[in-house]
Order: sequence, then C-alpha cells, then structure tokens
Amino acid sequence: MKKEVRDCFVFAAKDEEKGRKHKGLLITKPDDKMAEEYIAKAKINLQLCDLYKSQGYDYKIPEEWFYTLYYCALAILSKFGIESRSQKCTAAFLRYAKDSGLMDYDDEFIDRITVYSAKEEKSDVDERETARYGSSIKSKEVEVKYEYMADICKKAISQAEEIVFSDKEFKVPEELYE
Repeated sequence: MKKEVRDCFVFAAKDEEKGRKHKGLLITKPDDKMAEEYIAKAKINLQLCDLYKSQGYDYKIPEEWFYTLYYCALAILSKFGIESRSQKCTAAFLRYAKDSGLMDYDDEFIDRITVYSAKEEKSDVDERETARYGSSIKSKEVEVKYEYMADICKKAISQAEEIVFSDKEFKVPEELYE
C-alpha cells in the first residue's frame, strides 16, 4: 500500500513539473475551509437522494451515495493538505492513513470508494457506473437498500466531520512524497 500511495504523489509531482495536469495526489497546504465545504457538499448530496427518490429518479441515487462518500474523503484529504485527481489514489491514501494510525475512519467507507481492477471485486464505484450508464430509471435494488445506504452516508459524514473539525494537526508522512 505504501508504494502505491507513494507512486500517487511521485507521479503527480512529475506531471506538475512537466506542466501537465496530474492524475494522482499533490501536497498542498491543509485547507480547513475547503474541508468544511466538502462536508457541506456531502450533506447536500445526501439531500439530493431524498429529492431523487421522491421524484422517482432512482438511477441518480447510487451516484449521489458514492459522491457523498467521496466528498467526505476529499474533506479528509483537504485537512491533510492533499489535492487529489484520482479516485484510486484518494482511496489508497485513506487506507494507508487509517492503517498507519494517522486517522480513524471506518474501513467500509474506504472500501466503498475503492476502484478495483479485478472484475469480481465490486464497490460503489461499479454501482454508480451501472446506474449512470444503464438504461433503467427505477431500481428495486436502490429501493431495498435506500435506508441502509442513507445511514452509511450519515455515518461517513459524521466521522469525516470529527476529523475535519478536530484541532489535531494531520500531516502526510514525508516518506510518501520525498
């Protein structure tokens, strides 16, 4: 995991040096305001789920669940002082930070935004894509797990808020980017 996360930082820095948009993780300065804005955006996304549900637009809901969780992740990265342009690198950093004891965040929230290469491994990324690009508007599956997923998103927001509104200083270990 450490090598994967380090590669996310190293390749992004090289892209930036060459004047290209990076596709990884870049060290910036911690930005509490941006972190708080991502939390606000996550909460709005969760409200959108209720709106879409009331209007019968089930196909939009998995995308909003995913982005609710992803905005929580971006809020945490902002607290660390990391800019991300990669879902895969975002999840990899969160996994590394949790496993290294840099922060406390449930594995499930990280697993749900993880991009898997193997066909048999699925996450909310796959559900988002299926709902987004599939032909269905209504979904029995969304209806069945609506309350469960709303609860997951609320818990993720709550845990992300604990990190974002914490007075603790979160630092990216130098071994990841030097």
